[in-house]
Amino acid sequence: MATTTHAPYHAYKPRPFTKAERDRVTIVFGGLHWRAERLLQAAFENVGYRAEALPVATRDDLLAGREVADIGQCCPTSFTTGNLVNFLRAKARDLGAKEVADRYVYLTAGACGACRFGQYHQSYELALRNSGLEAFRLFLLAQDSLDQGAAKGDGLQIDLPFTTGVIWALLCADVLQDLEYQVRPYELVAGQTDRVVRESVDDLCDVFRKRPLHANKWRSLLWHLTTGYFADALRNVHRRFESIEVDRLRVKPVVKITGEFYLQTVEGDPNYNIHRWLEAEGAEVYPAAVAVWLDYWMRWYVQGFEDYVGIDRYARPKIAAVRLLQLVFRRVYDRLRSALGRQPHELPDQYELRRLASPYFNSRLSGGEGDMLVGKALWAHHHKKAHMTCELSPYSCMPNTMSVGAMAAVVGRHPDLLYAPLEIKGDAEVHALSRCQMVLTEAKKRAQREFEETLERTGLTMDDARAWLDAHPEAKRATYRVPHDGVAGNAANLLVHIAARRGRP
Repeated sequence: MATTTHAPYHAYKPRPFTKAERDRVTIVFGGLHWRAERLLQAAFENVGYRAEALPVATRDDLLAGREVADIGQCCPTSFTTGNLVNFLRAKARDLGAKEVADRYVYLTAGACGACRFGQYHQSYELALRNSGLEAFRLFLLAQDSLDQGAAKGDGLQIDLPFTTGVIWALLCADVLQDLEYQVRPYELVAGQTDRVVRESVDDLCDVFRKRPLHANKWRSLLWHLTTGYFADALRNVHRRFESIEVDRLRVKPVVKITGEFYLQTVEGDPNYNIHRWLEAEGAEVYPAAVAVWLDYWMRWYVQGFEDYVGIDRYARPKIAAVRLLQLVFRRVYDRLRSALGRQPHELPDQYELRRLASPYFNSRLSGGEGDMLVGKALWAHHHKKAHMTCELSPYSCMPNTMSVGAMAAVVGRHPDLLYAPLEIKGDAEVHALSRCQMVLTEAKKRAQREFEETLERTGLTMDDARAWLDAHPEAKRATYRVPHDGVAGNAANLLVHIAARRGRP
């Protein structure tokens, strides 16, 4: 009788990527919006790597991911897996599979708790094996280490000069994207904001390629924390935005985007182009900043140390050290915001998010964005940062399923909170956008009602507001900062500002 033997499972181990290969090997990466990817590519090139961002994922990538990997995975896994496979297949048709394996490597972030994100590299491995590309090399960038040393081989050195470039690229992309989304819905010349943003990204890429490097890693970190190099670059971006004329008296609901990290960050087919769709429907989008996720990671470590107070004598000093790091991080982010006229939104306080979410979601539950999804919805509602929250949840995503369930209790206690949870499958666009449109219709009514109530409260008329703007043409520039003063909408805040300024020189 014949016996069948099965080889034991072995964790994926890429063959080495050596320093001698750097000049001819390209690091491939992806999964963010295009501004961040362009700046990351420049940051990689600054430290001596060839780099290329994957193209924006498409519906074809979703289908490819389902074909070559686990059919039961969440749609971000399918999109990113198929995106990588289709990119490599196209290269292999031109160069051959062996040449692709020799000339490209893939770099992706590591795990984040009880989430399929920790298994992405295994899906990639399966997909590559099923595509005849099993020799291709994958490397992980740990999210919890700024200085993790060399990957297998010495070709990829993930040290402080590398990771500080990555972090500052993400922060600069965050504040630029935030300003862009505040300006574009009100621009008078259609397409002008997009043009200015493209030019700004080109400028920032040059800044990152020319970033001064320091041999000593701690000197490199200190330089990044104290330099005005990036703030000066963003001031030049701010001057570019001065050319854009806006009409902020257009009444538009503000929609806060939350959800699973990939879906809330990417722009394209994976989330049904939700950002542009909302703008086309007459809304102003409040995008999700990557910096909030980085801040959450630090809060997660604080919570872990809090559980050991009274057990570990070093628990309190560890908490103090991470809280200090958070403070420094927020100061850096605020410095970049200030370079753009303090118009990009501030980071929410992580401990306020935890406090707001605590009656509904345990802060120790990891996976995805944890209690942040509940906390951010309540924060935006209580502080009038948005008229509605749109949460993008992948089909079959356990962490987001828990947050959507918790939000049922939140809405029950706060019935005036407008919340649109969208289950994103990748191929059910009409259903998801129709669901969002129902809540958006109410948000539009709320924004209009807020505007009319503000007119009545301030005693202004539209003619008064227009006359004041004509007398103060600087207020028609995209770079004019309108303070946030107790109302959510841009138009309503402008009325409050005009009422406060009338009669002043």
